[in-house]
Amino acid sequence: MQHTSDLDVPQLKAKTFRCMGTVISFTVPVAPGEGSAAGEETLTAAAAAVERIFRELDARFSLYRPESEASRLARGELQLRAASQDFRDRYAEAVDWRLLTEGAFTPERPDGVPDLSGLVKGVAIQEAGAALQSLGHGDWCLNAGGDVLVAGSPIAGGQASWQAGIVDPQDRRTLIAAFPLGGSTAVRALATSGSAERGDHIWTSGAGVSAFRQVSVAAADIVTADVLATAIVAGGIPMLNRATSGWDVEVLAIRNDGGILATLGFRA
Repeated sequence: MQHTSDLDVPQLKAKTFRCMGTVISFTVPVAPGEGSAAGEETLTAAAAAVERIFRELDARFSLYRPESEASRLARGELQLRAASQDFRDRYAEAVDWRLLTEGAFTPERPDGVPDLSGLVKGVAIQEAGAALQSLGHGDWCLNAGGDVLVAGSPIAGGQASWQAGIVDPQDRRTLIAAFPLGGSTAVRALATSGSAERGDHIWTSGAGVSAFRQVSVAAADIVTADVLATAIVAGGIPMLNRATSGWDVEVLAIRNDGGILATLGFRA
């Protein structure tokens, strides 16, 4: 992990908004000599692009919005074959993940209603990141309720990594770990799933309660990190073993009794 001198302490600007039931923040480093007015205008435009992507996906996929396509499907007013191409593509992507995780990740509620909430936030972060790249932003951090995707460094033009914090599920005011993302590494994403913030909202495989209270996964892309974090909470130890052997990821899993399982990347 690289360390910065006092002269290299990152100077950051951030914008936040609420969507998908959480807070989304977009943070960029301030380049030396960058005019405050120009920098603020650039940040505002980029944040607007990020917010637009989140709101468009939320409007289509949220089961908490009665007018959304997802809600219309849930009420039986719309059949999946008549849904939009975007919805069907995302559903197909989620089905692929169900196969890859041997059922630990699912695109449906127990009653059969399509529920893509385990995928859509990661997709929103991914698409927002692509939009930022297309706008020419090389250094940034997107954080959506603890799911993080970064590019570049917190020091404009630098090689230092962003530090993604992981909160203690027993005490949300305390961090139990930090993981370096971006900079000189290929790992750009970290996602955390579990019951600590939102209660038991993940459909577990088989009967009973998940073996894990919280799972964090670091990966090269946010969708993989997000899906596998959810799948490990749902699938327990067997899915943890599948994820760590089948994907290039690092995992920090916290048992319900407080015990911790961690791959080497989280022990460094």
